[in-house]
Amino acid sequence: MVRKIGIDLGTCNSLVFIPGKGVVLQEPSVVAVALAENKILAVGAAAKEMTGRTPDTIRVYRPLKDGVIADFRVTQAMIKIFY
Repeated sequence: MVRKIGIDLGTCNSLVFIPGKGVVLQEPSVVAVALAENKILAVGAAAKEMTGRTPDTIRVYRPLKDGVIADFRVTQAMIKIFY
């Protein structure tokens, strides 16, 4: 069985669409990363809430800039978490 999904990676928001179910996920395209461990702490709305409220050891940013993927590794991890 082949499972088809559609993913719209937007600069502001990302969407996941499944045929027959519609849009199953709509989250901000934001990621929080712990710099020392190089570990993703949060994605989507949870990461967006951390913006401006984290210590210097945590970076919150958008991995997509001007309609293109600016950080491939973080974008790939974000997709895995969304999926």
